[in-house]
Amino acid sequence: MVLEPVPCPTCGSTDVVKHGQSETGKQRYKCRNRECNRRTFIRDYAYRGYLPDVKQQIADMAVNGSGIRDTARVLRISPTTVIEALKKRSSSAIDQSSSVS
Repeated sequence: MVLEPVPCPTCGSTDVVKHGQSETGKQRYKCRNRECNRRTFIRDYAYRGYLPDVKQQIADMAVNGSGIRDTARVLRISPTTVIEALKKRSSSAIDQSSSVS
């Protein structure tokens, strides 16, 4: 029996434990690294909008002037997901800039 370590997608730490299951029955994991700001994650998301790469593409397309519906159509996700990702991104940027000052 071979145990494969599960790395945290945010910090890369392998100090990860199982943390129940999602509503769709997928295994949920919890990162135990105290400096990591991500609490739980799933290895294989069923919906593309949750993937970190897709969230980065949303931000890149917004910077380049693509609209919400255009971004949603190109990435094959919901326009609501695009809006929420941009809201979270802008609020985290505001939080980081206020803590730097």
